[in-house]
Amino acid sequence: MIDPGQPWLSHYDPGVPHKLEYPEITLVELFQNQVKKRGKDPCLHYGDQTYSFRQVDLLSNKIRDGLIAIGCRPGESIGLMLPNIPAFVILYIGILKVGGKVVAVNPTYQAREVAFQLHDSDTQVIFALESHQAILDEVQLGQSIRMQILCQPDERLSVSDIPTMVRDHRVDELDGKIRLKELLSISGYAFPILKITPDSPAILQYSGGTTGVPKAAVGSHRNLIANVFQFSTWLQQRKSSQPILAAIPFFHVYGMVLGMWLAIQMGTPMVLVSTPGKGKALFEAIRQYKPGIFPCVPSLYYAILHSEFLNEYREDLKSLKVCISGSAPLLPEIKAGFEQLISGRLVEGFGLSEAPTATHCNPVTGENKTGSIGMPLPDVDCKIVSIDDTAKIQPIGEAGELLIRGPQVMKQYYHRDDETRLALKDGWLFTGDIARMDEDGYFYIIGRKKDLIKVGGLQVWPSEIEEVILGYPGVAEVAVAGVSDEYLGEIPLAWVVAKTGANLDLSLMAEYCKKNLAHFKQPREIRLIDHLPRSTVGKVLRRVLIESFCS
Repeated sequence: MIDPGQPWLSHYDPGVPHKLEYPEITLVELFQNQVKKRGKDPCLHYGDQTYSFRQVDLLSNKIRDGLIAIGCRPGESIGLMLPNIPAFVILYIGILKVGGKVVAVNPTYQAREVAFQLHDSDTQVIFALESHQAILDEVQLGQSIRMQILCQPDERLSVSDIPTMVRDHRVDELDGKIRLKELLSISGYAFPILKITPDSPAILQYSGGTTGVPKAAVGSHRNLIANVFQFSTWLQQRKSSQPILAAIPFFHVYGMVLGMWLAIQMGTPMVLVSTPGKGKALFEAIRQYKPGIFPCVPSLYYAILHSEFLNEYREDLKSLKVCISGSAPLLPEIKAGFEQLISGRLVEGFGLSEAPTATHCNPVTGENKTGSIGMPLPDVDCKIVSIDDTAKIQPIGEAGELLIRGPQVMKQYYHRDDETRLALKDGWLFTGDIARMDEDGYFYIIGRKKDLIKVGGLQVWPSEIEEVILGYPGVAEVAVAGVSDEYLGEIPLAWVVAKTGANLDLSLMAEYCKKNLAHFKQPREIRLIDHLPRSTVGKVLRRVLIESFCS
């Protein structure tokens, strides 16, 4: 019998169970199980490079041995500051084989941002591109990085090319820098057998969390195992042997779990694209390897739809069967336009670093509801509570804070006990997202709790104003945020991007807002800008807009 508090269970695709059994294994064991089954099969493709499961296993063993030789031990935080290249996957698995915690760092970060993340996570060993050496040297001046391991973006790695002799100098004499191939060549040491359990930490994933302060969510092996099994089950009506297209960055938890680990769990190759927004690389990868599953973000789907190369590769996109959109709202016109190019569906989902990564998704064969993030995955429970009284559950259709519990939810933030207590209460994760649920159990994200604008004490959600302005002819994108006001406390402002060739009259747009919004919701100023500032996974950076207004 279905719990009336979980109406979504009645709307799952046929064959998707309400509950799952999860194996008591680590990510390392998950990978090695696939090595036994599919050793010679391709694990990853990158341009003209292909690595089998067995090759990745042997290379990651070498990484494990080299890390132990330079003093890394179980439980240590080890950084990966790399784009989607083969080394990322190999190094990630090698770090886990040591029993380490992967700290994925955005390779576009500058020294100040890198320094914060490495210091906060206690990271002293980091893998990075040689082009990042100047940034790491700057960071190293202010804190202890004991080893930089430097890589080349198109470096080919092969066990047969690695010398097997013991290095001719002592490891403790290294000067704090070593090339990746030098690390792979270190041998002749006695390596202990490392005990890793499903509850061992696997990743420290940085997130703004519910308060907007950067902090690391501790994701265990158990958390990630649960999520890849949940999502592969969700896709079972569309499963195939076709590869997964991994174009969203692995340093983001979305790409890491649904690009990398989902491919490993399903035993299908991942197709790596390190610069998806530049040139033909993404289209060439689709043409060459014919992927069937494509987790991505709305901004990249939009870029594909408007690419100068689209007509040249239009037929190649037909290989895509299931495309998943997350990290930012998916506009209906992007969904409709992209679905005309592929032979399947583009479904919107939702996830967060504190539950790495997916918690909701629209069905891959059942009803998709425009603007909805879909319904909770198997074993995920949700409720929506009043912003002012978290003990009060909101009625169907009413907005409130989204609370989640499930086997993928983190146990804590790293070294942030106060933040952990704010986010986790009585087994529920307080997401900081404002949402509503309809009568069928489909969820809709309205905004972030911290983005709420209080105009003279009245609540205003940026998404409500954005929806109105997007209906004005010639508007391509819009973002709304609140700024301080001496009289009202806060007032809404809007930043608008025009469609190519459109000539927007902002005074007429203001009149349009007056006709469609209550007085207190009307933006006090509308600014025309060339583009909205976004994160690497397409989220609009409202704080940057506010800072530009206040400066």
